[in-house]
Amino acid sequence: MLGYDEFFPIQTIYSTGTAPHSVAVGDFNNDTHLDIVVANRDNNNISVLLGHGNGSFANQTKYSTGSKPWSVAVGDFNNDTRLDTVVANRDDNNISVLLGHGNGSFANQTNYSTGSNPSSVAVGDLNNDNRLDIIVANYRDNTVSVLLGYGNGSFANQTIYSTGSGAQAVAVGDFNNDTRQDIVVANFDDNTVSVLLGYGNGSFANQTKYSTGPNPRSVAVGDFNNDTHLDIVVANDADNTVSVFFGYSNGSFANQTKYSTGTAPSVALGDFNNDTRQDIVVANFGDNTVSVLLGYSNGSFANQTTYSTGSGPDSMAIGDFNNDTRQDIVVANLNDDTVSILLRYDRGALKDKITFASVDGSRLRSFAIFDFNNDSLLDIVVINYGTNNIGILLGHGNGTFGNQMVLSTGLNSHPDSIAIDDFNKDGQADIVVANYNTKNLVTFLGSGNGTFENRGSYGINFDFAPLVVGAGSVNKDGRSEILVTYDGIDHVDVFVTYDVGSFTPQMTYSTGIWPRAVAIGDFNNDIRLDVVAVNRGGNTISVLLGYGNGSFATQTIYSTGSSPWAVAIDDFNNDTHLDIVVANSGDNTVGVLLGYGNGFFANQAIYSTGYQPRSIAVGDFNNDVRLDIVVANQGDNTVSILLGYGNGSFANQTKYPTGYKPWPATVGDFNNDTHLDIVVANNDDKTVSVLLGHGNGSFANQTIYSTGSQPYSIAVGDFNNDTRLDIVVANYGDNTVSILLGYGNGSFANQTTYSTDSGAQAVAVGDFNNDSRLDIVVGNWDNNTMSILLGYGNGFFANQMIYSTGTSPSSVAVGDFNNDTRLDIIIANSNEDTVSVYLGYPNQGFLSQMKLIIGNGSRPKSFAIGDFNNDSQIDIAVANSGTNNVGIFLRYGNNSFAKQIIYPTDSCPLAVAVGDFNNDTILDVVTANHGNDTVGIFLGWGNAVGAECGFLEPPQYSAVFRFY
Repeated sequence: MLGYDEFFPIQTIYSTGTAPHSVAVGDFNNDTHLDIVVANRDNNNISVLLGHGNGSFANQTKYSTGSKPWSVAVGDFNNDTRLDTVVANRDDNNISVLLGHGNGSFANQTNYSTGSNPSSVAVGDLNNDNRLDIIVANYRDNTVSVLLGYGNGSFANQTIYSTGSGAQAVAVGDFNNDTRQDIVVANFDDNTVSVLLGYGNGSFANQTKYSTGPNPRSVAVGDFNNDTHLDIVVANDADNTVSVFFGYSNGSFANQTKYSTGTAPSVALGDFNNDTRQDIVVANFGDNTVSVLLGYSNGSFANQTTYSTGSGPDSMAIGDFNNDTRQDIVVANLNDDTVSILLRYDRGALKDKITFASVDGSRLRSFAIFDFNNDSLLDIVVINYGTNNIGILLGHGNGTFGNQMVLSTGLNSHPDSIAIDDFNKDGQADIVVANYNTKNLVTFLGSGNGTFENRGSYGINFDFAPLVVGAGSVNKDGRSEILVTYDGIDHVDVFVTYDVGSFTPQMTYSTGIWPRAVAIGDFNNDIRLDVVAVNRGGNTISVLLGYGNGSFATQTIYSTGSSPWAVAIDDFNNDTHLDIVVANSGDNTVGVLLGYGNGFFANQAIYSTGYQPRSIAVGDFNNDVRLDIVVANQGDNTVSILLGYGNGSFANQTKYPTGYKPWPATVGDFNNDTHLDIVVANNDDKTVSVLLGHGNGSFANQTIYSTGSQPYSIAVGDFNNDTRLDIVVANYGDNTVSILLGYGNGSFANQTTYSTDSGAQAVAVGDFNNDSRLDIVVGNWDNNTMSILLGYGNGFFANQMIYSTGTSPSSVAVGDFNNDTRLDIIIANSNEDTVSVYLGYPNQGFLSQMKLIIGNGSRPKSFAIGDFNNDSQIDIAVANSGTNNVGIFLRYGNNSFAKQIIYPTDSCPLAVAVGDFNNDTILDVVTANHGNDTVGIFLGWGNAVGAECGFLEPPQYSAVFRFY
């Protein structure tokens, strides 16, 4: 019996003229069966063999050509829906066009001049007029000839384009995705291919050359790696290889990748295993064989499989000659004046076994199948208990698999079980592994291309050795739960997955001297966030325009007043373009730079403030729909209010007292009266001042609340989801943040503090893990780090996660810089003259949710999930090996579970699964019973009365199967 790789075991031979040198296929008599045309080099004619549709062909009919016909192609040149033929005549320096009559016969040839020694011909519409044109590779004068078709079977005189030395073969395709046909030529004498990009009018750009193997003699084009860009394959005569060039979208190509073939190869393409991927077939002139190289989804190819042909196979074509929807091969055999027909057979024999373990001692414990690289082919993941790793084997779609890609699960971990799910909700399959010896769970996050990133640090540590792990959304909240059973323990643990929100390593961009503050906005109206940094040392601001992918252009510098300390952005003149306002601490002013909407700004306009303005915020304080400014003046313990006129100018300041050395200020409606209020952190007296607004531009006297030591930065947000604004303060002196929850009437609860890294200098808020709860980011000046504190949504926060920054982070802002719907972070590094950008990405952790208590001595070994009582809640079935039963846990609508309902099994059930075994649309349960080698089936009733569900107990009402 034949294996799946034995596609073409038997050839059929048909006679041709002398020295058949080239072959093509088409339906020449319109009977829906493919026919063959062969160029006979030594007797100056072509042979036409009409197909019967069953893989056999009639005797040849011959038609005269020019001298030494070297290459043949087919197409409808006169738009009569009948195929015609064109032949390149090497010794006459011309081509012959033979128009088809539609009954399998052809008119006498019409000749057109070409370059010297035409060796290959191809057809295509080169000028987008829906008429086929002809392209000829001229070996002797190193050119290609382009002959544009008139659509009536005649052609214009040739236009010549230079190629490399010894233009031997030609093919056409759209290499730069501009809907215009391009040309590729294999240059036999200088070991290159030439790519000539088409302009769409029948003319072409100068060639670009790429190195091949020695003496390339044949070329074909196709998309080998499924990226929608055409690639090139070249057959190299002198070293018995084919070269594959992967195409980029701009018409350029990667360096070649080589694969071995037989002797003196020529090349064609087809899909021989019906996996929708291009395979390569090679005619090996010196070996009297053809080689088939099956293509993988990533553009690589399997080793060749060879099949016998006639003597001197010199050219091939592909088609379905017996109408079985499988591609067959026709080969022109130069030395014995024949063509070989190789019909494809798939007889379905089983392949030899595949050994999954890569080394001895792997002690393969379990495996699962899944499509890990999104190529619609199943892959395998194996658990190697003895070698402490898992192995990924990517499927090729033909019953074979790639080499095992090994992922370590940890030293002496002894992995025992796996589960597959999308734990970080990025649309790609991830893997969790339960390690028996190290009593932990590790995660491998999938990239979607078959590779994985080890995130073991976000696993779970257990008190007992885990036996079985499973995953799925048990409570239909869109998040994955993980269920774990243990060795010798009488309960099942349920863990819920959640996004912990991680950030990429920093990318740094240069600013001016001593960047003190940073803000973000879209300054050039391209829907991409930009950055402005305030440079205290050089009396400037830096504007960095964003590209929308997380990177930024080089800064543009604008002058400010003396020692700029803080910045805010908004539209102050109502022209829909963002403007910038800067607090100039050295000369007691604010500078307003009006934006033009193209990323550039006008020179600043100056307005007086109090002494040493160190912070600035904006808002409409008098409800006139015009933006105003508030400035915290550290030197005279005041805030200044500058009311805006709506044209980019501002009234003189009004000042209000604060605590001692107010530094940062921000605004919000703290008493829900629709009027903006102000909160200021007072650096030297460990307080914040809240000034409630009257809605007319004036404010009530401050109310004081205690904070930590040296509050340096402040932000507001609703941290407990009660629709009331709260306050967070970064306390530099004691390395904490203070949370003051708002009551909604303008007053606040006493602070709750959380530890940060050393020197908490700057604070901002945002939802970094997309759980609809506000989180906190803190820039830590002394340790050159930032702290992320994830919020629980109830006013409390998790312990900090720490990331490195540049030197002396002094300000932080958040926004989506790469348009991936996740918040990113930017930090100003004061003593490094840079800003750092951190892009956010999903990362999954696990949180203990509940225990399913089963009972003393139950020893659960396996579980399965399903809706057993048809209440649309997902329930759990557990195989209890110690008590010889299966326990059913029904879930309530509030995500809790009822006590288990017990159904006796046979001895020592080790595994459980669910399915509808009797087609009544109600789930049933099956157990594998280790103690007496049986399988028990429980047929479900599907009732949902109270906390009950019904199953028929084996063996009285159900089948028991015994294994020997």
